[in-house]
Amino acid sequence: MGLQEVLIASGNAKKIREIRGLLAPLSVRVLTSDEVGPLPEVIEDAPTFAGNAAKKAHETACATGRWCLADDSGLEVEALDGAPGVLSARFAGEHGDDAANNEKLLTLLEGKAPEQRGARFVCALALANPEGEVIAQFEGSAEGQILDAPRGSGDFGYDPLFLFTEEGHDQTGQGFAELAPEAKSAISHRGRALKKFIHHLAALEVS
Repeated sequence: MGLQEVLIASGNAKKIREIRGLLAPLSVRVLTSDEVGPLPEVIEDAPTFAGNAAKKAHETACATGRWCLADDSGLEVEALDGAPGVLSARFAGEHGDDAANNEKLLTLLEGKAPEQRGARFVCALALANPEGEVIAQFEGSAEGQILDAPRGSGDFGYDPLFLFTEEGHDQTGQGFAELAPEAKSAISHRGRALKKFIHHLAALEVS
């Protein structure tokens, strides 16, 4: 029997909306805290995206007794030695303050030429069974560079500052915040990680 439902181990409304959209074509019911009640507060103290995703999936599954899919993602900037990395959401101090995070990033990169602004988004996913065992992990990334000013109408995280530069795509040369949701999901770090998850579902059996 295939996976019937999965709980998204996140309280981030923008992230949940993106994941829901990508999983919409599947027969899997996507649950959030709106359906199951408050989720545990997980301290994200692992040094890697994969470690944090696994910790969130494990703790949320143990607390709820449900299949859980957890995401940890962020931005790695070459000129900043990979920062903000796992601290992406709280780069400026307060968790989830996108405007402050973007402002700090622009300040740190002030005066840098485009070729010094290389960056990539990374998304790590972890799937845990109702007993809390992490049974699968997936990762996706998207290469680009940091703009010197925000572009586009999207306001999710660092999207207004991220220019997608991978060659061979219709989206090449466009900012993440300029793309329609479907166009962004086709090449985004989260979209790529979720595609791996979707492929995994085809072979997954639940006892």
